[in-house]
Amino acid sequence: MLRRTLFAASLASVIFASPVMAQDAAPTEDPVVATVNGEEILESEVRATQAGLPQQYRQLPFEMLKPTLVDREINQRLLMIAGRDAGLADDEEVKARVDALERRVIAETFLDREIAKSASEDAIKEQYEEFLKTNEPEPQVHARHILLENEEDAKAIITELDDGADFAELAKEKSTGPSGPNGGDLGFFGSADMVAPFAEAAFAMEPGTYSKEPVQTQFGWHVIMVEEKKEGTQPSLEEVRQQMVGELTRKAIDDLVESLRADADIVNNAPMPAEGDAPAEETKE
Repeated sequence: MLRRTLFAASLASVIFASPVMAQDAAPTEDPVVATVNGEEILESEVRATQAGLPQQYRQLPFEMLKPTLVDREINQRLLMIAGRDAGLADDEEVKARVDALERRVIAETFLDREIAKSASEDAIKEQYEEFLKTNEPEPQVHARHILLENEEDAKAIITELDDGADFAELAKEKSTGPSGPNGGDLGFFGSADMVAPFAEAAFAMEPGTYSKEPVQTQFGWHVIMVEEKKEGTQPSLEEVRQQMVGELTRKAIDDLVESLRADADIVNNAPMPAEGDAPAEETKE
């Protein structure tokens, strides 16, 4: 019970602090979830409130949050009715804030709809095709390694391997690296995933062989064994979909804003500081 109460209190504090968001289109069935002094609160209003919450709450099932959200809407409606009865509908501060909110909602809705046009499924697929052309798959190596503190210890390991010792068992016993307990297994990796000396040595070796000389990096001395090599594969569209959408979204916003600014008559009375000028807080001793 205490955990549930704390959760509700935490969520309520987030809800009341959240800005009003544009409401999604009402579902086909939009039931009345509560009434306050005869005024109806619709489920679509409650769903819109959830859409305005931080990500950790948006991803939770609606039915799980519904009691808390409805209770919040009841409180908000009570406050609204009290404020309206107090004559705030004609208050100048309220009108100014409503005007500011209207400008924001119009701008955000316009931007969302323009972005939706640019990030269509066809555009995403086209962006993905361009991604494939400019991102050639890189070969990968599956390797193990034994990390030692000095060259002498590494050479001793190579001698043991020459005498028939098992690489994975030696790694478990003597490697100082985090992969030691796993037999030194590093899985598959690309050349850019490892420091240069290690990657150069591993990619130069044939599968089933181990390094005959220790390889030094900033982490110590390595004895490497290559298990397997394979050609790189391209990620699927679903694996990079969010990246494609992000790239299309950024381009759409940049192009739209640039176009609007080019056609607008703008007078900026707060220009950017000249190059080399530092904000006041950065010049303090």
